[in-house]
Amino acid sequence: QVELVESGGGSVQFGGSLRLSCVASGTIVSMDDMAWYRRAPGKQRELVAALNGRGETNYADSVKGRFTISRDNNRRRGYLQMNRLTPEDTAVYYCHAVGDYQYLGDLEEYDHWGQGTQVTVSS
Repeated sequence: QVELVESGGGSVQFGGSLRLSCVASGTIVSMDDMAWYRRAPGKQRELVAALNGRGETNYADSVKGRFTISRDNNRRRGYLQMNRLTPEDTAVYYCHAVGDYQYLGDLEEYDHWGQGTQVTVSS
């Protein structure tokens, strides 16, 4: 019923920028809390940025001032603008979102992860 699909990953050089998108498809009513995580090779998954339903944001110290999380007003698409990228940002980036969707006439809550998108930064 609900699917999250990330896009926008790719390969860039040191200092470059990328914009990741996370689209919620299905009978979506809202995308309330959303977050971006990443998993670098040999490392555990870590929270990169989060945005809650009140518009409050939270960033990992390593990306503060470089990354910006945002969401469309229709709350079906989220973004992660990544600037001044470094090789340490190389990872698979995952979108996670919580919101509401319509299912058989009822309002249900979803809690979903996307499949991930690769970001590679070369020095």
